[in-house]
Amino acid sequence: MAEVERYAEADVPTEYGAIHMLVYRVGSQEHIALVVGALSDLVQSHPVLVRVHSECWTGEVLHSKKCDCREQLDIALRAIAEEETGVVVYLRQEGRGIGLGNKVRAYALQQEGVDTVDANRILGFQDDARTYEVAAQILGDLGIHEVVLLTNNPAKVAGLEGLGIHVAERRSLHAEPNEHNVEYLAVKARRMGHTL
Repeated sequence: MAEVERYAEADVPTEYGAIHMLVYRVGSQEHIALVVGALSDLVQSHPVLVRVHSECWTGEVLHSKKCDCREQLDIALRAIAEEETGVVVYLRQEGRGIGLGNKVRAYALQQEGVDTVDANRILGFQDDARTYEVAAQILGDLGIHEVVLLTNNPAKVAGLEGLGIHVAERRSLHAEPNEHNVEYLAVKARRMGHTL
């Protein structure tokens, strides 16, 4: 795994308040850390409230109702803003790591009645191909080694723990299901162990 390089940073005013945005490069790919509060305070805060979030173009841009990704990102940013300190690590690994095109191919299979896990398998992918090395490196660059992790995904906890980030606590993020994602969420709970 290539080392992450801190490439650019600036403050951005948002509906969540001021966010310090840091862009990291790994080869030609860019990942982001959204920091609320002073970086020096993060190093002294143990554990730090953190969300490791994977890009979801369909949910975040189109406001697709097929998933709860946008809602989870919003809930996490609001929780961090309320605490006045914390980080969202935004990873560019769309579609559980299979990319946007393959995610849309999986959507087509889901329209035929296949669930999200089996759709990935039919396409020749793992149930979840995401990795968290980049997130661990970004957190390390920020001086963060102990976190309260905002996630429903036990694999994310195990992934970060295996990379030296101590997860002192896991907090679930609850987004209200809708008629389009209720089965998707049920599959995440039943087949992938997500806490919903």
